[in-house]
Amino acid sequence: METKPFSQISVSDICGKCEMNRKSFYYHFKDKYDLVNWIYRTEFIAAARQKEYADGWNLLEELCGYFYENRNFYRKTFSVEGQNSFSDYFREIVSIVLTNEIGEIFEGEESLDFYVDFYADAFVCAIKRWLSKKDCIDAKEFSDRLKTCLIGTSNRIVEKYVQTGVK
Repeated sequence: METKPFSQISVSDICGKCEMNRKSFYYHFKDKYDLVNWIYRTEFIAAARQKEYADGWNLLEELCGYFYENRNFYRKTFSVEGQNSFSDYFREIVSIVLTNEIGEIFEGEESLDFYVDFYADAFVCAIKRWLSKKDCIDAKEFSDRLKTCLIGTSNRIVEKYVQTGVK
């Protein structure tokens, strides 16, 4: 992906660079999209599962750090849309995490799926937009802005309603 757009890379190209045959490739992966998802799964998710995070914010910082360190790869990867794309795969993972996290906050509410979809879409879109900029801000600043956005907005809404007496 350093020399070609993802859309122009074939499984044959990948096999040639890795000195493996197509049969071996397809034994391990459904397609080149599955390979990209596997890279994320083995490089980030497997490592993250080995750690204990004080809270979700620490996980977010580490995730942003990982994307920032690998921004050239993920900038290109996130630009690919369609079946089995990394964007769709990443959104599924974010949705699972959010369901667990905000499921506790909105326990018993029928609209939980709506909230999860809303925040998953916002989060994935923010990550994609951040990485798409050639001179993107560093990971710590980006994760701090996400945190401020989420916490700051909710705090300001609560303050507004408390001040105005609106329920």
